[in-house]
Amino acid sequence: MTMTTHGDRREGRERRGSRRRSVGAATVAMGMAGLLVASACTSTNDGAAGVAPGSSAPGSTAPGGLAEAPPAGVAPQLDRADVDAAVGQLDGFVDDTMARTGVPGVAVAVVYQDEVLYAKGFGVRKAGEPAAVDTSTMFQLASVSKSLGSSVVASQVGQGIAWDDPVRTYEPNFAVADPYVTEHATFTDLMSHRSGLPDHGGDLLEDLGYDYDDIVAKLDQYPLARFRDNYAYSNYGFSIAGVAAAKAVGLTWAELSEQAIYEPLGMADTTSSVDEWRNAPNHASTHVLAEPNTTNWRADDTSNPEAQSPAGGASSSVDDMARWMRMELNGGQFEGRQIVEPAALQFTHQAHAFAHPATTPGARDSFYGVGFTINTDDAGRVQVAHAGAFALGASTDVTLLPSEGLGIVVLANSAPVGVAETISAQFLDEVKHGEQTVDWGPFLTEQFQMLVEHGRSEIDYAAPPAGAAAAQPAAAYTGTYTSPLYGPAEVVADGDGLVLKLGKELQLRYPMTHFDGDTFWFETSGENAVGPTGVSFTVTEGMATAFTVEYLDTLGLGTFTRS
Repeated sequence: MTMTTHGDRREGRERRGSRRRSVGAATVAMGMAGLLVASACTSTNDGAAGVAPGSSAPGSTAPGGLAEAPPAGVAPQLDRADVDAAVGQLDGFVDDTMARTGVPGVAVAVVYQDEVLYAKGFGVRKAGEPAAVDTSTMFQLASVSKSLGSSVVASQVGQGIAWDDPVRTYEPNFAVADPYVTEHATFTDLMSHRSGLPDHGGDLLEDLGYDYDDIVAKLDQYPLARFRDNYAYSNYGFSIAGVAAAKAVGLTWAELSEQAIYEPLGMADTTSSVDEWRNAPNHASTHVLAEPNTTNWRADDTSNPEAQSPAGGASSSVDDMARWMRMELNGGQFEGRQIVEPAALQFTHQAHAFAHPATTPGARDSFYGVGFTINTDDAGRVQVAHAGAFALGASTDVTLLPSEGLGIVVLANSAPVGVAETISAQFLDEVKHGEQTVDWGPFLTEQFQMLVEHGRSEIDYAAPPAGAAAAQPAAAYTGTYTSPLYGPAEVVADGDGLVLKLGKELQLRYPMTHFDGDTFWFETSGENAVGPTGVSFTVTEGMATAFTVEYLDTLGLGTFTRS
């Protein structure tokens, strides 16, 4: 870890004074995939040494002193003093964020120009236990798994698969509602979230106990948006592409990841197997808040993203992630070995899906590449990033500035409250501007609170309406039901109340509380829990013929009929 003196930092800031300016919150936060996604530079540089095909080398001029062609990219604007100054602030950023949020453990690494400048662990692996986080501690990565997964698939491009190959060639179980999309959706389509599958389609099935094969078999029931003309974040779309790449060489996803990326990079503390993470002696437990709106955390190791391993099932340490960042920032090379071909790696750093148009004047549009958000910062530099979050206890963030050879990764063992994103944003603000231009902690806490509230019912089930109608006798509702998408369900009597049983093996048991007439409610659980949700029965001649579960019905697919 390299440290700098206060004098070094002051000199660097004075040198940068002429270009430092205040920026809006969204400008620096653009790399945070879970919150703010922004614009991208999509040009492909297939030439050597940063020279675009058909253009002259940097600095060459035409007669009259004019450049023969525009520059192929943004020139580096930072130097070592800039980065050292920001690195010198990291301990304080982490300490302050942990004190404010109470999160049990954090680890951070920074690489610059193929050198690890900073790697450090803070706090403990599990609340209430003394084992400390270090730079080898394995954290669940959540959706930062997609960024590692993009490297895995890129390593196979040109060795049997191509980005524009239909995934069904290798994963014959893939099928969606439109036969054309089934036959033509490519690795790029699925890994850049432009297949037309709905946002997070399949995730609720995972909560109900269905595995990868079960979920893939049900994807053809989801309504599709326009193919290649719509961005919707799809964990299972991405995972299908990863599995297809593995099947192309006769391996599982975990095996391919190990052989293609983890082993060549010496990432001994990285795995795409949830069981391996859970059984590792030095792993960080996942944590959830013991009570809402507090800073008290409790361990909850129920998070199991095995079914969507390419999209969310990797675990790693900051030492290992630093090795991976070095490879990503060095054209696919690591310590003299070419791990991923440069063109295949660069393809993952390009925009392939138009994620969100700007909604205010002067703001930037946002894009998605292959396993990364791709945007430009306020200085015109391409920023390649991804964030990850599990409501059941993981918070991660990685941001790369390829033109500067700079990368930061932050891993936290807590549900998302903005910890990883705050530390990353503070560091990037410091390195780019020499100061904090936004009070990142409160700003990002508010953004995450908005995400937590998203999807919650607008009905206050704790306050039944005045004059609420009585329910039917329990026998009117009890019985077995089924949904084409969500499978079997059962309503059973339990004392004076009713219990709803859901899931592949009916293993989930939800006591229901009466609300009004034939409507009840229960408290949701799992990674995609949204608090209280309603169950509305359709009753004909004193007998329920169907019921609809509110939080399962956002696409009109949440109705179960009596069987």
